[in-house]
Amino acid sequence: MRTPFRLTPEILIKAYCSGIFPMAESADDPELFWVDPEHRGILPLDRFHVPRRLARVVRQDRFEIRIDSNFAGTLTACAEATEKRPNTWINSEIVRLYTSLHEFGAVHSVECWQDGALVGGLYGMSIGGAFFGESMFSRAADASKVALVHLVALLRIGGFRLLDLQFVTSHLAQFGAVEVPRLQYQRLLAEALRYRCVFPRGLGGGVGVTGAGALAALQASSVTS
Repeated sequence: MRTPFRLTPEILIKAYCSGIFPMAESADDPELFWVDPEHRGILPLDRFHVPRRLARVVRQDRFEIRIDSNFAGTLTACAEATEKRPNTWINSEIVRLYTSLHEFGAVHSVECWQDGALVGGLYGMSIGGAFFGESMFSRAADASKVALVHLVALLRIGGFRLLDLQFVTSHLAQFGAVEVPRLQYQRLLAEALRYRCVFPRGLGGGVGVTGAGALAALQASSVTS
């Protein structure tokens, strides 16, 4: 269903709390429509899987990890068309809304930097104990995957209960992403929204945003293979 009026950040937050989210047909389409999938993609935070090769990449700290240091750049990169992704659902209205929500403190970016350049990352919405992953990008090998590892570590440190991925792709399935029916998702969402979590800017315990720190935060529940 397409939106018949101009959305506000407040309406968007209420929509997420109800289990729906907006998308555009393309970057050039000025309108949005609501999405409420019959089966929802989630990534269970206590069963996040880090492939062995990726764990080595994370541990090597090939990328400098920053939180919210260049949200605009991250969003712009996620919206760019690429050879693998010629079409994007991020239009100017999405940019306006999520930029406002970032300024409000409800949307965050996890960024991978290399030699002073932003080379990968992701962004999403944080409400209560739920994090809604929106999009990711990569301009260097493994950058988006490393960003996801750090995101899950941060969510575990912050006590989050739900990581909503919207849809499951083969890229996300390797990390343990699964589909759940709409009613089950709504129950998981309602439970997660009961918590009041704060998205962390670091891994805590005196540990900076490092690969070793991220893997340590995941070690209790993730198995590398």
